[in-house]
Amino acid sequence: MDRFFKLKEHGTTVRTEIMAGITTFMAMAYILSVNPNVLSGFGQTGMDWYAVFLATALAAGIFTAAMGLFVNFPVALAPGMGLNAYFATVILASGGSITWQMALTAVFISGIIFIILTITNVRQLLLVAVPNSLKHAITVGIGLFITIVGLKNSGLLTVAVENSVTDIPKGQFTDVLGFETVFHMGSLENSTVVLTIVGLVLISILMVMRVKGAILYGILATTVIGMFTGDVDFSSIGKSQAPWVPDFSALQFFQFDFAGIVHAGIISIIATFTFVELFDTFGTLVGTANRAGLMKDEEAGRKRVGKAMMVDAIAVSGGAALGTSTTTAFIESAAGVAEGGRTGLTAVTTGVCFLLSLFLAPVVALIPAAATSAALIVVGVLMTQSIKEIDFSDFVVAIPSFLTLAIMPFTYNIANGISFGIVTYVILASVANATGNGKYKVHWLMWVLAILIILRYALVGSQG
Repeated sequence: MDRFFKLKEHGTTVRTEIMAGITTFMAMAYILSVNPNVLSGFGQTGMDWYAVFLATALAAGIFTAAMGLFVNFPVALAPGMGLNAYFATVILASGGSITWQMALTAVFISGIIFIILTITNVRQLLLVAVPNSLKHAITVGIGLFITIVGLKNSGLLTVAVENSVTDIPKGQFTDVLGFETVFHMGSLENSTVVLTIVGLVLISILMVMRVKGAILYGILATTVIGMFTGDVDFSSIGKSQAPWVPDFSALQFFQFDFAGIVHAGIISIIATFTFVELFDTFGTLVGTANRAGLMKDEEAGRKRVGKAMMVDAIAVSGGAALGTSTTTAFIESAAGVAEGGRTGLTAVTTGVCFLLSLFLAPVVALIPAAATSAALIVVGVLMTQSIKEIDFSDFVVAIPSFLTLAIMPFTYNIANGISFGIVTYVILASVANATGNGKYKVHWLMWVLAILIILRYALVGSQG
């Protein structure tokens, strides 16, 4: 095992990798229940809840294990949040003209596009084209994004929205339509908020004490406390939609409608899936690789990320064949990396946990949102350490980097942040070079991306 995963070379051990893999699983296990609810549209899209649950667990298990075995990379994959919501929205907003089979076909085709882009090394060129400052900003932005996810899921962060201009308290910010969109702290009367704070304190103390496995132990301890406070929902055990023994006959395998999409005008939908996944995956892989220290040798790091991109591309189409929306690299992989995960053994462990969850679905559902939310907030702290690598005294670098790391969490969309960073860097670096105020490298691919990004937002609009 040491020889296969090169554990000593990466300064890690079997125990550390397994603990990291379990931690990653614990941090992203929520997708097992969230994804079926989102894709089924709570019974409105026509997709079967249990079939999506099976597809989610299988896609996450198979392709995460593949990432570990074939790339030796500590990154886990699962159906991505955001894209699954877009998937359901496409179906529900079409008024019946677009079925879930058509939507799955669009995801499948976007995966084929990714495979072609990866084989031709176009995706790998991103590692050379994107300047280091933006790479570090992506890492920080993802850290803030993870923090927002944790705060939002726990109820520690809420957003108040008022539709009446006259009802808005004086002095608060409003948009041009008079809508109030102000972040607020959650109420301590909410037991989930209190439990999250307890979990955050526990994990923080364990990390200060330098306890190995601090995040995992914090999640488990918070879950146990939640059992006594009533925050653990035991009603999930015995539910018919999550049986103990998996029924694979319920799987909606290879349910595509290639003929239907020709008449549905689905090109823009395929383009959206492709665009968002392109930058989401790039950001996640680079951010996680930087955090794991796998980009210190840039040449070796690029090759490994390139291989990871191929597994990710295959996972998009493979996940669609199993019956779920876009399967992608998960930002929660940072939780395992933070616990010391450095090799594919971390990913294999996470993959095995997902496959085992097929038999333990009711138990997995017991982990409260507060437990994983606390862990994600702490992971955000670790990810933002890369901010020290950005030269904020150089505005050509500082402005694009700041927009990247700020827009990601505030728009709740990784692709938006990367898009703004790329466009502004191309503009500012070109102006600086033209006026003789600098010699900034602007790769030709950055120009292509900037043009495509502008066209995408102009023609398709923002998704989040």
